[in-house]
Amino acid sequence: MFCGCERAYFDTEPNSHVCVVCMGMPGSLPVINRQAVLYTVMAGLALNCNIPSKAKFDRKNYPYPDLMKGYQISQFDQPFCEEGTLTIETESGAQRDVQLERIHLEEDTARLIHRSDSEGSYSLLDLNRAGSPLMELVTKPDIRSAGEAASFLKRLRQMARYLGISDANMEKGQLRCDANISVRPKGASELGTKVEIKNMNSFRSVQKAIDYEISRQISQIRAGERIIQETRGFIDSTGETISQRSKEGASDYRYFPEPDLPPLSLTDTFIDEVRSLMPELPSSRLSRFTDQYQLTSTEAITLTDSKARSNAYEKTLQIDETVDPKEIAKWFIGEIAKHINELGVDAELSDTKVTPEQISKLVKLVESKKITNNAGREVLTEMFVSGREPEDLVESLGLTQNNDTAVLESAIKEVLENNPKAIADYRGGKDSAIGFLLGQTMRATKGTADANIVRNLLLSLINS
Repeated sequence: MFCGCERAYFDTEPNSHVCVVCMGMPGSLPVINRQAVLYTVMAGLALNCNIPSKAKFDRKNYPYPDLMKGYQISQFDQPFCEEGTLTIETESGAQRDVQLERIHLEEDTARLIHRSDSEGSYSLLDLNRAGSPLMELVTKPDIRSAGEAASFLKRLRQMARYLGISDANMEKGQLRCDANISVRPKGASELGTKVEIKNMNSFRSVQKAIDYEISRQISQIRAGERIIQETRGFIDSTGETISQRSKEGASDYRYFPEPDLPPLSLTDTFIDEVRSLMPELPSSRLSRFTDQYQLTSTEAITLTDSKARSNAYEKTLQIDETVDPKEIAKWFIGEIAKHINELGVDAELSDTKVTPEQISKLVKLVESKKITNNAGREVLTEMFVSGREPEDLVESLGLTQNNDTAVLESAIKEVLENNPKAIADYRGGKDSAIGFLLGQTMRATKGTADANIVRNLLLSLINS
């Protein structure tokens, strides 16, 4: 944030991305990272925030082993973004705007790594993360449940990825959440004492921690006990929160303007520059997908949930404009998503051997009835394994669609001879028997026959 050290600290050699500034050496001076300021304002514009004309950095003083200078450069009363909204989906499926308090920019702390061995417990300090740009978004007390909190975080991650300001991967510490929990008796207007929870590194952990803390606070109040304002940590293995330290208020941090950095003027020229860099946002892309490609709302929501997925979808459409966008959407949402999800939660098509060009060719083969849907699924599976072209795989696997009536009748007659009970069941009024015979025939033809043609031939031969 204030020096030139490499920002990528995940999975790097400890203490290898450091300098005198992020190590907090006496006499070192900070320099503001303009790109980080631009990204923060970009997030503010995307989230309907007010962008004040004046902003400044402040010193936030508190002692902790991971804070190199003994203070953190942050923002107190003049942040880059004020107020704003983020639309979430509630547990009932409705859309609701969560009100934001502010978005400010600060430097991250170093990372403490706690270890235990035969000689006892100790902590190691990795400085690679110290000084990294950290955009902190603060909501108003406007989130009503653990489910809404998870929905908020997912929407925030989506927004960050669409803007290109962060990968926002919780497992890598690129998206972190501190949740302030308070409860109140039903019908009361004043919220109770808030408790902050830290140490949550997944959407699931956030939900579990908040649910636990809500139950803990309600139990304490009903037992006549007082809620203490404190910071608690979440233990994922037990699903519990534990007390860590008493919670500081703003006065405890002894904020004062950072003397080594000048106040900033966010001019109209700068704001216009940021606006010119704004990409298409999720809501706009969702509306465009339903209008331009005639997708259902559900299909458009699924495709636009990920910027990378929606980009891959549109790139596939551009390969051959004669292929139906709705058919390509069905493959992306169904079979392609199934294979990608096997690689991990955040995997995308770019992480596989399959290209948009290959997907376009495959869907064209199915659409033109050169291969069946079942054959297409088989080819796709092999494409994810080998990366080979779909036409080559169709030929090598012998999956070209075969609708030769004579050949199909021969296969059907053999199936009928081997399954007299299914014929009797059908004639006895059991329509599902046809489905069984159809499946046997498709297996006999290795999925290369049109299922509708096979069904018609089956009925004709049985009835005759």
